[in-house]
Amino acid sequence: MVCAENTDEVVTSLNTTLPQPRARPLVAIVGPTAVGKSALALRLAPRWQGEIVSADSRYIYRFMDIGTATPTPEELATVPHHLINILDPDQPFSLAEYQELAYRAIEDILARGRLPFLVGGTGQYVWAVLEGWQVPHVPPDPALRARLAERARIAGPLALHRELAAVDPAAAARIHPHNVRRVIRALEVYYHTGQPISAQQTARPPDYQTLIIGLTLPRAELYRRIDQRFDEMVARGWVEEVRRLLERGYSPDLPSMTSLGYREIVRYLRGECTLDAALRRVKAQTHRFARQQYTWFRLDDPRIHWLTAGPEAEAQAEALIRDFLAALPAPWPVPALSDVA
Repeated sequence: MVCAENTDEVVTSLNTTLPQPRARPLVAIVGPTAVGKSALALRLAPRWQGEIVSADSRYIYRFMDIGTATPTPEELATVPHHLINILDPDQPFSLAEYQELAYRAIEDILARGRLPFLVGGTGQYVWAVLEGWQVPHVPPDPALRARLAERARIAGPLALHRELAAVDPAAAARIHPHNVRRVIRALEVYYHTGQPISAQQTARPPDYQTLIIGLTLPRAELYRRIDQRFDEMVARGWVEEVRRLLERGYSPDLPSMTSLGYREIVRYLRGECTLDAALRRVKAQTHRFARQQYTWFRLDDPRIHWLTAGPEAEAQAEALIRDFLAALPAPWPVPALSDVA
């Protein structure tokens, strides 16, 4: 029994001996392609000794920097980046592998007292990390994938989607019939494990304190930025980049070459269409892709703090981060306003 006169002393002792909660902050910057996520992260990260963990499924490949809008060497030198240019275009890579590498990078950044920024528009990558998806560890089976892809080519993607619906209705309901690559992956997991992929994709959220910032734009302005970026890519040498990939022996059928526009540039190089026609097609495809990204990052998702990309977004994002860090369960260095002006 504790005497009344000793209560304050006991409470003080408990407060100093009980383990204090650790601050494990993670800032995510998400949104559609070409909206300016990377540029915003590059401006914000240095203010908090931040490091950027890419959540873009195309930045992982080497030799494809122009067509994927990978940050330039100068930008990469400004802020430490992770999971960029780590694979050759013909190397297989799974969501489970990405998740493992992303967690490893985030833990390393936090262990050094720096602030991790998860930045990108690949919805599966972002939510696999933030929600802690329990991803099936089934390695790629090239032979099975080739057979399923051939089946889709001959019978059509709807036939393959019906095959998935027969064994995994939940996955089939989530995956668009024309997203053949994801349909094949779901079937691959089922045929290797005997269990539907939907039954294996549970979630166990990591113990990060997370702030999610979303960048958005009115549709017409977003489309204008997309179109302008492709024109700039061509001016920077995108066609030659694709030519070099083919000369290195990388097949247009590789998963890496499904990056927006690469197969259209291959068609141009083969004389199957004009460059103008190829660019019109890829711009339209990218408009559609940007709309689809909003199914991953919904404007009504209460977890996402949406900002309109533009002159005011940087100051608004900075304020969100300052308030977020100040509210952590344990102190985290917040620079003085004079240091970030």
